[in-house]
Amino acid sequence: MSTTVTETPAARVERPTSRVETFLSRHAAMMPTFAAVVILVLLLVGAEAFLRGDFITPRNLSALLLDNAYLLILAVGMTFVILTAGIDLSVGSVMAFTGILGAQLLVAGVPVWFAVGAMLVGGAAIGLLIGVLVQYFDVQPFIASLAGLFLARGLAFVVSLSSIRVEQPGVLWLQQNRIRIGDWYLTPTGILALAVVGLAAFVLHLTRFGRTVYAIGGNEQSARLMGLDVARTKVAAYVISGLCGGLAGLVLTAYSGAGYPRNGIGTELDAIAAVVIGGTLLTGGRGYVLGSLIGVMVFGTIKTIISFMGAEQSWMQIIVGALLLLFIVVQRAIVARSERRR
Repeated sequence: MSTTVTETPAARVERPTSRVETFLSRHAAMMPTFAAVVILVLLLVGAEAFLRGDFITPRNLSALLLDNAYLLILAVGMTFVILTAGIDLSVGSVMAFTGILGAQLLVAGVPVWFAVGAMLVGGAAIGLLIGVLVQYFDVQPFIASLAGLFLARGLAFVVSLSSIRVEQPGVLWLQQNRIRIGDWYLTPTGILALAVVGLAAFVLHLTRFGRTVYAIGGNEQSARLMGLDVARTKVAAYVISGLCGGLAGLVLTAYSGAGYPRNGIGTELDAIAAVVIGGTLLTGGRGYVLGSLIGVMVFGTIKTIISFMGAEQSWMQIIVGALLLLFIVVQRAIVARSERRR
């Protein structure tokens, strides 16, 4: 004797809903990044419609990477720090200091390789100082990196109070050279920025160091109990951020053709905004460096749209501020949902 079970319509309706809920719960950390992708697409489509087909062109889209290569590099370094639940307010000043330092060395006739090395070492040294203050002297990341900001900006003014023009062909080549693929083009600075993103993604997701970074941001005490090298990893995250600041100084110097001690004022906030818009939680432990790439593209697209419209640049801060508020609210909702499931 067999029993036939008839599936009710309600049960059939429930299954797709449960699948969606399961997907969302498993990929909750990726939701802000997905939202950033959606916003980027909407911005591009909206600008194309508003400007009647004059926005989404190979020239404009190629220029997005060209104009924001230095910010992308800064955002990558910032991603490492924020993933550990820290913050680095010094990156804009580090970029200015290393840029003016490199320009001064090049004008003095120092070989390019030495000047570039000095820029990278200078950025990494300030990052190391901040990391040591945070880890071994228990200084809050905000205060430690604020000290780094003043230090780097002061050093920039010590090097020079005025702009220093760079005429070294080896540096200018990074920006002036064009690798063309049809109507599209890439510059060495853009390739360098994408290479930094690729290397960072590899380190964060496929190495023990990257897993330790995520573990520290998730729960530092648990990471210690697991035997992970918390101290060295936290310091290294700030060193990476400083190193990215030095590299961004090189890229910005090549982009502008000069070093200037007042470069990068407020750029640290742009980098933080791009990282948060890209889906990295300010509380640490969740985020993706590829999301930071999307965040920089959103930032750059908004800036380009405003320039096309001829609007006041103040709208840039208003729109980015609104997006930042939106993503922080989304992040808090994700964290609250995760805590309820524990």
